[in-house]
Amino acid sequence: MSRKEGRGQSWWDIPVTIAIAVGVVLLLTTFVAKPFSIPSGSMENTLQIGDRILVNRVVYHLRPIERGDIVVFDGSDSFVPAGSIPERNPLAGAAVWVGQSLGFMAPDSTDFVKRVIGVGGDRVACCDADGRVTVNGVPLDESAYLYPGDAPSWQAFDVVVPEGMLWVMGDHRSNSADSRAHLGDPGGGFVPESKVVGRAMNVLWPIPRLGSLEIPQAFADIPAGTGS
Repeated sequence: MSRKEGRGQSWWDIPVTIAIAVGVVLLLTTFVAKPFSIPSGSMENTLQIGDRILVNRVVYHLRPIERGDIVVFDGSDSFVPAGSIPERNPLAGAAVWVGQSLGFMAPDSTDFVKRVIGVGGDRVACCDADGRVTVNGVPLDESAYLYPGDAPSWQAFDVVVPEGMLWVMGDHRSNSADSRAHLGDPGGGFVPESKVVGRAMNVLWPIPRLGSLEIPQAFADIPAGTGS
């Protein structure tokens, strides 16, 4: 092999290696785990604006969605009316998909992050005599994650979550357009489980906030819902 041929192969090693690395990352973010940037203060203080979190896309193939999980979901047709988001041309769509998959671009306006309060069959209501949210008659002690000074809800509600649906709320209740804000919409404020992208597992950035996102103890003793 000549020195010229050797130099040619070495030059191609760099872009090929980069292309393979990017391809592997895209596969992982598409099917396993995806970075997600927090766009609003609706989940403060649990999640801050600009936090980068890791969303596990596999976990709900292994277990059902649980109360207390923080989930990222596509809110089109539930939180965002159908047809209200303009379509991108294929080239722009591909560029945005790559940027979002690598964590370089903000999420779409149809992507939301909220905490699951009720799953299919649950009766979720607010407020009891002490101003608390109840799930299947059990009051939630939300002090571990509720934004300081916020009431559990400024809006009264009493709903039964249909099977295959979720009732979700932000931790910063006074700054969260969550299921409560969509009660009068066609979907009734419920989010289809099929629209869930994955579970928020960890805060990755900034470094001082690095840590896992566990299910609060408040959800430990709630009985199964009966659908009534």
